[in-house]
Amino acid sequence: MSATICYGQPAAFVDPDDDLIARGKEIFFNETFNGNGRTCGTCHRLDNNFTIDSEYIATLPADDPLFVAEYNPDLKQHLESPRLLRQFGLVLENANGFDDLSHHFVLRGVPHLLGLRFSVASDLGPLTGWSGDGAPGDGSLRAFAAGAIVQHFPRSLNRIPGMDFRLPTAAELDALAAYQLSLGRQAELQLPLALKNSTAGRGQEIFNDPARGKCFICHFNGGATGDPRIFGAKAGNLNFDTGVEDFVVRSKDLFDERVPPDDGFGAPGDGTFNTPSLIEAADTGPYFHNNAVATIESAVAFYNSDAFNNSAAGRSIQAETGSGIMLDAAQVVEVAAFLRIINTLENIRQSIRLLENIASIPTLAVKERYELLLQASAEIQDSTVVLQGGSLHPAAVRHLVEAKQLADKAREGLRFKDQQVRKALEMLQRARKELVLRRRPYPG
Repeated sequence: MSATICYGQPAAFVDPDDDLIARGKEIFFNETFNGNGRTCGTCHRLDNNFTIDSEYIATLPADDPLFVAEYNPDLKQHLESPRLLRQFGLVLENANGFDDLSHHFVLRGVPHLLGLRFSVASDLGPLTGWSGDGAPGDGSLRAFAAGAIVQHFPRSLNRIPGMDFRLPTAAELDALAAYQLSLGRQAELQLPLALKNSTAGRGQEIFNDPARGKCFICHFNGGATGDPRIFGAKAGNLNFDTGVEDFVVRSKDLFDERVPPDDGFGAPGDGTFNTPSLIEAADTGPYFHNNAVATIESAVAFYNSDAFNNSAAGRSIQAETGSGIMLDAAQVVEVAAFLRIINTLENIRQSIRLLENIASIPTLAVKERYELLLQASAEIQDSTVVLQGGSLHPAAVRHLVEAKQLADKAREGLRFKDQQVRKALEMLQRARKELVLRRRPYPG
């Protein structure tokens, strides 16, 4: 297949100590780097899967730093496109440099930061951001943070270090990278899973079928790496031209301002974009680099489109397998159901980990305990929404609803907190048993 290939499995990271991760978290959510008031957490929200979307944005107050371009005259012209930020969750990126702010920019969604351990590192150099080249310098996750500060944090569009922002120290970059690599799953999923739901089970079969879904080719085991049997034993994360830029969904007359084409990797770009993991997909929409579609079902259906099948990636699949991707409506729903289930299992895993941390550390500070319970509650809520969106597993949904209620009570109440946490864990285990016949090892 035609791809910008990063050969090499993600390198084995040395696990940083907890103090470094905690320092990174503090910087991520609170450090403005003497800029315009934004932090890393302004766009990568803890309570929204480390991303933002139009529905979430609508809940924010008018003076939130996300909207700084609306009320700071020094940033009004070219820091953001405010209407497109609010309406579609698109942020402005000067991917090819700051020499011509009026013309050299793209508009992209905010990628989540979950499972970065398996979607960044490679033998040919790390891939960051939607096009894989989001970081300056050595392209590392450390450098990505520095580039984000220059792009999104300045007091003015002159972007002069020491005046419009301060650059992070090496220690701060180390801490930020450690925190980001700690987010989400710390092990790859191993397919197939013994799923109880027949619709999702058929979806898993289609996903891994070289004659039908062919999804595994780019999303091996549902993740962000290519199938090593196809791309080689050391194949890691990949860039592809999948034709998303040619997939017109939103009418241009919706926009007051010009929406330039996005040419992807490189300057000038080669039209390719980075392959995201699908394990976390169902609750991190909208989808693709330009937030082109809103639902996981629509994202799956895209691969039936002429835009995909006529793209470089689509033509490569046709050449190698004898046909393009042509799923019928039922098969689209089945694949989406499978993606909803693996997302829910990951949310449940994270919820259990958070609650077990609380249960195992009786001396946990009140503030930290509160934050862990808040995050666990958000993960449980995501599980519920993801399953309900596909009309899947009503019994599991009931257990999840009860688990969330218990987590909320443990956060808000003064008594019986430990009992409520233990009971919430029990409900989560019951919900998981509704989804799978048996549990594969899934270290976290």
